[in-house]
Amino acid sequence: MPMIIPIFLMNRGCPHRCLFCNERLTAGDRPERVTEAAFAETVRAHLASAPRRGGPVQIAFYGGTFTGMEREEQRRLLDMAAPFLREGAVDGIRISTRPDGIDEEALDLFQTAGVTTVEVGAQSLHDGVLIESRRGHTETDTVRALALLKEKGFETGIHLMAGLPGDSPDRFAETIRKTIALHPDMVRIHPTLVLRDTALAQAFHQGAYRPLTLPEATDLCKNALKALTAAGIPVIRLGLQTTREMEEPGAVVAGPFHPAFRSLVETALFRELAAALLSSVERGSGAVSSGIADADSLKADFIIFPADLSSFCGAGRGNLAFLKEHFGIEKIRVTADPALSRGNVILTCGNQQLKADDSGRITGLRDL
Repeated sequence: MPMIIPIFLMNRGCPHRCLFCNERLTAGDRPERVTEAAFAETVRAHLASAPRRGGPVQIAFYGGTFTGMEREEQRRLLDMAAPFLREGAVDGIRISTRPDGIDEEALDLFQTAGVTTVEVGAQSLHDGVLIESRRGHTETDTVRALALLKEKGFETGIHLMAGLPGDSPDRFAETIRKTIALHPDMVRIHPTLVLRDTALAQAFHQGAYRPLTLPEATDLCKNALKALTAAGIPVIRLGLQTTREMEEPGAVVAGPFHPAFRSLVETALFRELAAALLSSVERGSGAVSSGIADADSLKADFIIFPADLSSFCGAGRGNLAFLKEHFGIEKIRVTADPALSRGNVILTCGNQQLKADDSGRITGLRDL
């Protein structure tokens, strides 16, 4: 993942007001127009605070619909980035836009201006959900946009939302399957929140919309993360980035808001992986909860990547408590190994050693 220098455009170019949108809360209270001085100050501040560490650096235009703005305004903003590209301070430009705002003319401009990545706000790949959410575009628009972007050589991303009006677990799972078929280079997912001063808040107060609970959102996004990972598509964000405005009383009216939503999802995924590993040992050797007298059958040693330690153990070591109670294990040891790939887990239990990768696939390593 490159270092991102974000520039927020605050609803600029949006042809529709989506049912759920309040960008003043999700992006923070920012000026309507980006000036050249403010742009340069933002870029230089980010470059000074986070020096290069070998990876690429991108200026990213977020918020609004970049391709929905007048072409001259698009050029004005892209021209602001040109000096930083010429001097090598940044390597490319990233923009986000609507799928129905992508055409040959826009992409020709992007190619000449140094845009390398285009993220598409699809939100869903089910037309009924898109209609109820007042998105104003279709699944076909997203399919066409991704095909055109790939044809022109851009790196592509897709934004998705779980729990939109008209959505369901089956429809969201269908959206994930269709997303995988489009082969984007990355995906962002966040659960739908009911924000104040939106049409969705009005629908919620009228009883016409029920948001996901936090456990429901966690489970849906866990399954999505697992499926996308298995397909080789990185999920670069889970959950909205929290702003100061979102933390104000009454800003989030309802819905599965959590400032560390990705951590919740990863904790649920690790619990599932660990349980699957232990169940495999139980089936394969009769160890764990089958009552074998061997003391080793009441111990479980897990090896994980160091950065996964917190998510694997869970808040208050809740995952470990669950595994002990569910499988009758007396002692669980968790060891961090930087040589292991992130998201992978190795279990030694009884006379077996098994490995689960981040897509949930389990393989036997050796009998001990």
